[in-house]
Amino acid sequence: MSDELTSRQRELRSHARALARGVLREAKAAERLPTAEERFLATRPAYERLVAEGCLRACIPTAAGGENEGLLDTAVVVEELYAENPSIALTLLATVLGVQPVVAGGTPDQRKRLLAPFLETSGAPLAGFCSTEPGGSANPAAPPPGEGVRTQARRVDGQWVINGRKKWVSSATGWERDGADLLCVVCRTDPEAPPGGGISVIAVEKPSSGLVLDRVIETSGYRAHLLPEFSFHDVAAPPENLLGEEGGGLRLLGASFLGATALVGLLGVALMRTAFDHALGFARTERRGGVVPILEHQAVGYALADAKTTIEAARALSLRACRAVDAGHPSAPELANHAKVFGSEAAVRVITDLMRVVGVDSYDDVDPLGGLLQDALVLPLFSGGNLGVRRRALHALLLSPGYDPLAASEGI
Repeated sequence: MSDELTSRQRELRSHARALARGVLREAKAAERLPTAEERFLATRPAYERLVAEGCLRACIPTAAGGENEGLLDTAVVVEELYAENPSIALTLLATVLGVQPVVAGGTPDQRKRLLAPFLETSGAPLAGFCSTEPGGSANPAAPPPGEGVRTQARRVDGQWVINGRKKWVSSATGWERDGADLLCVVCRTDPEAPPGGGISVIAVEKPSSGLVLDRVIETSGYRAHLLPEFSFHDVAAPPENLLGEEGGGLRLLGASFLGATALVGLLGVALMRTAFDHALGFARTERRGGVVPILEHQAVGYALADAKTTIEAARALSLRACRAVDAGHPSAPELANHAKVFGSEAAVRVITDLMRVVGVDSYDDVDPLGGLLQDALVLPLFSGGNLGVRRRALHALLLSPGYDPLAASEGI
């Protein structure tokens, strides 16, 4: 499998880079507003511009009506957007993840009906994949006395009626607290079924009532991105909005998160590369009271060289994982988990090291490195925490009798 980007993918990258530098860079001012909801709402014009320029369509597969020919297309777009404005880029990426259960498990009719708003090049459509619940969701299929998935959906008068609470679902309550355009809700549809067999995914189109914002989470990073804690109170969905088979929610959950797992490594790359550009420029120009720019000092040069090595290694691993997902390679889940763990943890380490290059001024709010570190800190924690989910998946793989350590290095 070729490591080269196609000419089309290079054009996608160039287009995304130009948009990021021309639109998203200016929108960073939103992060200075006083409340989380004000900051999020102020990003709407920039998000609308990304939609108008086809960035959302570029991340939805052609088979579902979009223009995406594989996860690698998404990767080249997301890295460019994330490098300039992680908050807005994460809003776009979370919407892509939010529609993924429809893409992965929906019927042709469901895809046509539910994805329509996201295939337009106007407006500011939002979607959320409602998986995580207050108290954590690393063990959704836990047997009693464990609770597993607590959100319930029951049939009432021919409809699904959903009750429960969710947390950490990007943009789920919408621009005006009226709900995202589409919510794919992981819920328990059969309380009598075995723990892993009674879980399903139900699509909820913009609810007219019953979706309640409990609070907006004030995060250390991603200052202009909305992360709510919210409740479903008798939120109704028609029976035809069940995605995949009833009771097949955990399989659909895994399939939907596979691509996102691989992409987290590239989110780390994006943050590292922005931090590196800043630290390199600083080292080239700053003397810090000395005679020569600090780049001429060996310790600084070595620190920057080590950072660049890690950036290139994380990008290569992440893109390799994306190619494996696109090819349906048996080792795609393993590579995706490796990319997520390595890229996310490398970002925290590398940005911290680059702050040492700049020195105490990097702790000043006017310097970007502190903010980049705050953004990086969550990467090992979200999209399946590295300890509770990703390393556990890799551990399980190593325990399987037929595991072949060389399989991930062959045919990709």
